[in-house]
Amino acid sequence: MAKRVAEIAGAGLSGLMLAARLAQLGWSVNLHERSKDLRMFGAGIWLWENGLKCLKVVGAYDDAVANAKVIKEWRIVDHRGKTLMTRPYTPDDKMLVPPRADLYQALIDRVEELGVTIFTSSVAAAAKPEGVLVMENGEERPADLVVGADGNGSRIRESIHGSRWADYGVESGIRMMIDHRDGDPEDVVTEYWNGPWRLLYNPCTGGQDYIFLGAPIGDPRTRLPVDKEIWKDTFPDLSDLISRLQEASRWDRVINIKCRTWSEGRVAIIGDAAHAMPPNLGQAANMAFTNALALAAAVDEGTDIPRALARWEQLQRPVTDHVQWFSYAYGYLVAKWPRSMQTLRSDLVRQMAKSDWFTENLNRGPWHVPDGYGQSGS
Repeated sequence: MAKRVAEIAGAGLSGLMLAARLAQLGWSVNLHERSKDLRMFGAGIWLWENGLKCLKVVGAYDDAVANAKVIKEWRIVDHRGKTLMTRPYTPDDKMLVPPRADLYQALIDRVEELGVTIFTSSVAAAAKPEGVLVMENGEERPADLVVGADGNGSRIRESIHGSRWADYGVESGIRMMIDHRDGDPEDVVTEYWNGPWRLLYNPCTGGQDYIFLGAPIGDPRTRLPVDKEIWKDTFPDLSDLISRLQEASRWDRVINIKCRTWSEGRVAIIGDAAHAMPPNLGQAANMAFTNALALAAAVDEGTDIPRALARWEQLQRPVTDHVQWFSYAYGYLVAKWPRSMQTLRSDLVRQMAKSDWFTENLNRGPWHVPDGYGQSGS
């Protein structure tokens, strides 16, 4: 029996995960990247238990987390230095923070080992429901499965009229690394709030740690180069950390995309193309991995690809939609809450964080076991 063929547009994290899993299951996979080479920008990345399970399935776990910090706890601290929430981790419910480049390279190495064909400078323009990836140069590539993993501006999504709405929000963020010093936390992530401004400290890897700054769009704090003095005024107790900020990134606008559908015929969308979300829970990549693994399991179980894709979306969207909504609400609470009422916000968050409702809603993504996890052949 001839191998089934998949054409995937986009060699980011979700495209690589899906390519690796399909190839592992015996598919012939072509992966298209619009850039001239495969590169990953950014600093660190949160890998929760659901994402780690996916990496184990495709055989990229060890390389991806070789330099990662094992996190013991995530804390949120308010403008008065009071702890609003703590989220502990255990060996069975982990969160690791590796350099983003390590994760990306581990997946690249794995797809190459599995025989995936990677085309660079290869720009996808659209997809046809009967199973054709249309390239910008006019080439048409028929396949059993076509997937758009081409980011929040996905051309594949638009070609199947998949969008419902997009919210570009009021907040932007920047990621960067700082030099680690003796006395810096080794296993605790701390998120500091002051009004609509945030500083997230993440232990990351030997010698460096990962910082995320968040601020309203147009705020003086979002200028480049980053004005360290104004950030020190905002978080005076963190002056030592802020003095070590290293310019290596850009301010990105936080975006939330809701889709009408994730598939049409033999065409599907995954990752940011399907569910771009604010980075507040660190779940965007983890949910992309989870959905990619589930997609591979769905289409590998039968020959009726359109039906399999419809069933895949039906099963995966409730969890993904919830994580996306909770992440969006989290950002709204930070960015839109009146600064004059910060103490009330702190009291509200502290009380909510004690509830079972909050625990369940916060953890629905990381506690979700990906479809295909433990499947034969993994």
